[in-house]
Order: sequence, then C-alpha cells, then structure tokens
Amino acid sequence: MFDFLSEYDLLGAFWTTVRLSFFSAIGSLVWGTVLAAMRVSPVPIMRAFGTVYVNVIRNTPLTVLILFTSLGLSYTLGVQLAAQDSPTSLADNSFRLAVLGFIVYTSTFVCEAMRSGINTVPVGQAEAARALGLTFIQVLGIIVLPQAFRSVIAPLASVLIALIKNTTVAAVIGVGEAALLMSEMVENESDSLLLVFLVFAIGFVILTLPVGLLLGWVAKKVEVKR
Repeated sequence: MFDFLSEYDLLGAFWTTVRLSFFSAIGSLVWGTVLAAMRVSPVPIMRAFGTVYVNVIRNTPLTVLILFTSLGLSYTLGVQLAAQDSPTSLADNSFRLAVLGFIVYTSTFVCEAMRSGINTVPVGQAEAARALGLTFIQVLGIIVLPQAFRSVIAPLASVLIALIKNTTVAAVIGVGEAALLMSEMVENESDSLLLVFLVFAIGFVILTLPVGLLLGWVAKKVEVKR
C-alpha cells in the first residue's frame, strides 16, 4: 500500500524541515530576547523600535515575509547568502533566506512570550539590583532573564511547535522540505491522495508531539514558585 514511498526522499524532506526548524528556532530565540529587552528598556527609542517591529511583523502574513526574502532580498537587491560557485548555491541560498524569514517572523512571538516572563519577575528585585549599582543590562542578564526563561518554557514550546508547522511555507520559494515533496507527490500519486496526506500528517505529529511533551515536562521541573 505504501510501496510508492520508496520513489521519494521522504526522510530527506523531513530532515530539511528539522534543519529549518532548528536554525530558525535558535535565531528566533536570540533575536526575540533582544527585542524583549528593547521593549522593557528605559531608552525610549529602543522601546519604540521594539514595539513597532513586533506589531508590524506579527501582523504581516508569513508567506509575504518569505516571498520578500526571496524576491525582494535575493532577486531585487541581489543579497546572496551562499557561495555562488557552489554546486548547491541556489538551494543553499533559498534555505538560508527561508531561515532568515522565519527568524524575522517567529522572533516577534518569542519577544512577547519573553516580555510576559519578564513581567512575572517582582519589580523589587530589579530595583534592589539597581540600588546595588548594577546597570540595566546586568540586571536583565543576571536577575531578570534567568527567571523569565524558566517561567515561559511552556509558551516557547507552543511557539516552537507553530514554527515547525510554519516551515511548510518555505515551499513557496522552492526549499525542498516536507510540504514541497508533498505537493510533488499529490501531483504524481493522484490515486493515493489520502495515503499521502496521512503520511505527512503522521510525520509532523512525530516532529511536534515529542517537542511539546518534553518541553512541558521541563517547564514543570524548572517552574519558578511565587
């Protein structure tokens, strides 16, 4: 019944999805944390930038952002993120542009999750640290963020699961991940559509379910007791 799967690189497609998710998640966590720091910064310009960035990007469709990274940055502005003399230059460039698009988009949700975590830290702790002479960056890095991270693991898990599912959008710029392979299989295996959809649905469940369970368990273990 599933003999037709041997004709396709199913594992390779899902491996590309995993790589997209991994690099995008790391970048989103870093940039999202920086944005959260901007949003709680005492500097008005930084607060304004963080607020405008989050509200504009979060309300922009992800497909538009991914297409912009390809058509806008690559084709119009000539931005290349891969060596042009490489035999896999086109694929590598599309992959990295997709990662950039996912980071730009997902970091806004990471930012809001982190900001909610920062707000759970008692103000008195930050005030006491400032009274001891610590700078804003030191207070944030030493006192606030470690507690904030512990309180937002569960929301960040939800963001990560959404990111894994959102990687299917990368197919619109030709990244060879699961959704692109699925569209190819739908065209070629019209008599087995239900099986094709079932295989990819199970594949994404296998990717997302363990992530949710693992990070849910971690969240309970490191939960900050108030």
